[in-house]
Amino acid sequence: MNRAKVVIIEDEPDIIEVMSYNLTREGFLVSASRNGVDGLSLVRNQSPALVLLDLMLPGIDGLSICQQLKSDPITRDISIIIVSAKGEESDVVIGLGLGADDYIAKPFSPRELLARVKAVLRRSPRQEGHHKDRIQIKELMIDTVRHEVSISDVQIKLTATEFKLLFQLASQPGRAFTREQLLNRVVGDGVIVVDRNIDVHIRSVRKKLGHYSQMIETIRGVGYRFKED
Repeated sequence: MNRAKVVIIEDEPDIIEVMSYNLTREGFLVSASRNGVDGLSLVRNQSPALVLLDLMLPGIDGLSICQQLKSDPITRDISIIIVSAKGEESDVVIGLGLGADDYIAKPFSPRELLARVKAVLRRSPRQEGHHKDRIQIKELMIDTVRHEVSISDVQIKLTATEFKLLFQLASQPGRAFTREQLLNRVVGDGVIVVDRNIDVHIRSVRKKLGHYSQMIETIRGVGYRFKED
């Protein structure tokens, strides 16, 4: 992960300075652009591991950049973290739906920035291995071959939808999922998406997981994510 390339596309010089300083200190190779057109060109030329992408940019806005990068086979595996200002929750949801990996809200601490960057890079398509048959978090075991969930070897009875939902979240800890993404991945594309459907399933899964319920975090205005252990 060290020496990985990171491109910052952000129009505020102070934020660029904070990001660049802290990422460089951690060993990342950092480049930055203050407008969307140059930023998109920079990403295509450098092929970084990750892009920190502001939404409100001169030239081309962040959502358009996200869509172009994720629709291009050459750049679609580049990880993207959206950097959003307060009040941009709806745009964050759209960005995640376009394929962004996570988001961070302004203002943020250097510690949060580094944690988000490292978490996204760990689960990047360029870093991930093959599909796991089993996921274990302490006493919690999710077995996809046997389609079973257990805590301390005691089986937890989940419905098929609840199992798929738990596995989707737990297989990518730290990643933010919108409700629509979860419904499409668990139920399938083309379904009529009703936000509260996923909330009902989440409540049921949490109830059955007992003290492990806290591993499923609610992201207000966005959706859910599985806490990194």
